[in-house]
Amino acid sequence: MTRWPLPEPMRMALDQALCAGKAGEVPIGAVIMRDGKVIAAAHNRPRALCDPTAHAEVLAIRAAAAALGQERLDGCDLWVSLEPCAMCAGAIVHARIARVYYAASDPKGGAVEHGGRVFDQPTCLHRPEVYSGMGESEAADMLRSFFRERR
Repeated sequence: MTRWPLPEPMRMALDQALCAGKAGEVPIGAVIMRDGKVIAAAHNRPRALCDPTAHAEVLAIRAAAAALGQERLDGCDLWVSLEPCAMCAGAIVHARIARVYYAASDPKGGAVEHGGRVFDQPTCLHRPEVYSGMGESEAADMLRSFFRERR
């Protein structure tokens, strides 16, 4: 079977996840792109910032909104190493992210294809296109290794 190289934004999200892991944070990384350009990149930092909302997606959304000078990120794509949780899915909706690409599924905490399936709810104000699985094994291995070392 031929393995295709990862799209550069997903490679960058996985590199951000690696940074998070090295810093003792759960290894999740996110990148926001618009028109082929990186607008923001971030990784999990709840421990470092003493902020339970400092997930990679939320930090990337905040940075992208600041960089663009607007709260709506129309036309932007979010690349993230793990399926977003309910909080992050809500932030994606409010930011009006056009497309979400995530590597690994999260049956326990994910809220896109698992759990609350936020984007499928009738009350959801915006539904981004969702693509999953690119870089899944690398992201999942990184997470398993991180948690194995702490048990």
